[in-house]
Amino acid sequence: MQQLPLHLLLLRSQAAMHREIMAEAARLKLSPGQPKILEYLLQTGESNQKAIALHCEIEPATVGSILTRMERDGLIARAQHAGNRRSLYVTLTEKGLDAARTMDQAFRRADSKALAGLSAAQQQELCGMLQHVCDALSVEKGRE
Repeated sequence: MQQLPLHLLLLRSQAAMHREIMAEAARLKLSPGQPKILEYLLQTGESNQKAIALHCEIEPATVGSILTRMERDGLIARAQHAGNRRSLYVTLTEKGLDAARTMDQAFRRADSKALAGLSAAQQQELCGMLQHVCDALSVEKGRE
């Protein structure tokens, strides 16, 4: 059987990973975009909307609407820092922290499932090569 082209392998891999992760997200009643924001806030503790958008690769306006729903659902809180009236800082609530931890476990299970059968060296090599692909495409994106 002929090997599929890289773009198709990456698309299929992403779709399979997305299905795996969103099954847990649906159980928590999370919409697309929310799991990766929860993950980012779990890592950083707090952030502003611009940094969230950049890290999660979501348009800032879209992040704004996702954050509004997350705030309405009690997952996050937004507040200004003293002396900085321009930026709202986003933090996880207790409910958001619980959801973020649950999603973190879902991410870890999906990663383990995807990497099953590969040696530690192969896993490291795969991740390194995928990082190279991301970096190469980000460079091209920056030139547009």
